[in-house]
Amino acid sequence: MKCHAPLLLLSGCLLSVPLHAQDKPTSADSDAASSKAYVIDLYVDTKTKQIYSEPGEGRVRMGSFEKVSDKKPAPKAGAGEAAELPATSQAGGAIAAGGPAPAPTPSGMGYANWKSPDPFKWNLNPDGSQYLKFGFLNQVWLRYEQNNPGSQVLGHPVTDTTDIGLRRTRFVLQGQLTDRVYFYTQYGMNNFNFLTQDASTQHNGVDTAVGNRKIQAFFHDAFGELRLTQGHQMIVGGGLVMANGVSRFSSPSVSTIMTMDIPLFAQFTADRTDIFNRSLSVYLRGQIGMFNYRFTASDPFPINTSGTAFETISPTMAQFSREGHHKRYQGFYAINFWDTEPMTNPYWQGTYLGKKSVFNLEGGFITQKGATWTGTPILNGSGAEVGETNVKFHDMTIWSLALYLDAPVDKVKETAVSAYLGFFDTNYGPNYLRMNGIGMAPATGGTAPFATGGNAFPMFGTGKLFYGQIGYLMAKDLLGGNNGQLMPYFSWTSADYQALHNQVNVFNVGINWLIKGHNSKVTFDYQNRPVFNNDGYKISNRGQFVLQYQIAF
Repeated sequence: MKCHAPLLLLSGCLLSVPLHAQDKPTSADSDAASSKAYVIDLYVDTKTKQIYSEPGEGRVRMGSFEKVSDKKPAPKAGAGEAAELPATSQAGGAIAAGGPAPAPTPSGMGYANWKSPDPFKWNLNPDGSQYLKFGFLNQVWLRYEQNNPGSQVLGHPVTDTTDIGLRRTRFVLQGQLTDRVYFYTQYGMNNFNFLTQDASTQHNGVDTAVGNRKIQAFFHDAFGELRLTQGHQMIVGGGLVMANGVSRFSSPSVSTIMTMDIPLFAQFTADRTDIFNRSLSVYLRGQIGMFNYRFTASDPFPINTSGTAFETISPTMAQFSREGHHKRYQGFYAINFWDTEPMTNPYWQGTYLGKKSVFNLEGGFITQKGATWTGTPILNGSGAEVGETNVKFHDMTIWSLALYLDAPVDKVKETAVSAYLGFFDTNYGPNYLRMNGIGMAPATGGTAPFATGGNAFPMFGTGKLFYGQIGYLMAKDLLGGNNGQLMPYFSWTSADYQALHNQVNVFNVGINWLIKGHNSKVTFDYQNRPVFNNDGYKISNRGQFVLQYQIAF
């Protein structure tokens, strides 16, 4: 929508100076309705820019205002006349009768008085198309966890834990240096709680902590892009980047997601052959009409450098191979039936909170030759693996197809809906299965491969999987002025993995309090997950309650 100077001037006047009128009372009209100011709502038509006093199609509510009295001010008291007693304002001060009341002080949990729409952006040219921008993200968790059987905290058995942690803390510096040159860097840490870096080892039968809680932060991203065309039809980029394929949740903008956390299964090689879902990559992406595309070639890191203990090779269950090296290729494609999505960088928005109307058909893939292996271990006298035999290598091939919807429902009430439904075919090799939990580990222990301690469940595996989520942004005036909006949501994951006898069903239900959009929000989330034994059968369920506060800009 283009900005018009007269409309902006009128809107600014109306929004900044609510007018009051109070006529001097007389015995005849002291209680007449005409002497009282009353509140009216004003709406602007998004197409014609006309202002109306009633809602209607295409009209967006500007705010509530008090109507000014048509009567002229009463004459001042002359000589010999009794001066009128002062009237007391709502703020407790005295104001002269017939004079305007002071404008109400803005309030509300989400009220901000920024001098510009984006005060964290430093423009390099007059129109702001070239800029440097600073960003920050901090997600604090307060969590109660029902732990898996066999869980321990520092050697003591525990059935549940309560912890405080930082899910993500990130600093971002990005910029559009010229019309065609863009860069993005991100530095920070993840999953920081009281057990952070407490990697333990056995020494004479006793657990000895060998970790260091001060080595968490690292570069997540460091990449640059060159726009090959005048528009966004063709952009080439490279560096340490999360320009992944398969799904929008494989390259998510985590500060704008609707659910408390992303579906982590969509980050298929996370911290196995990448750095927290980032890889050294080169890619080509673009938007041609209603078609959005990307193709990426990545140089995966060897599993040997993941920082975790080697898994003993198995003749029946594939694992990421410790031998050989092959490039990983991936792509993601979307058909935008309604609005197109921003092309600033390779990240995909979680929800637009009714600011755009997006309806996409999406799909993508990942493939890597010889990514995993199976074989028979050669063990020494103490049971340690010293070699492998009968080794077979397996290709990793994963693809998906999904629908994504994020659109306003009522522009006057500023309500919106967000929904996603996707199917995933995941082939890591025969019977591949990886246990993983959401967020920081609340405990350790358990017995491999399936009965793992803490909050882990079968998250990644060879098989077929469905994932869906839906949420509704409630009316803006529900909580009063400048107090934000509520957005309840529900998500569900259902996976049929080769290595398990029972279906993996995980659901989350929660609610966002969007105090100031995604800049300041509180999320309460409950997750229910299954627990499996080492024979691959489901034996019970466990729950997780998380209260998160996010600050992002």
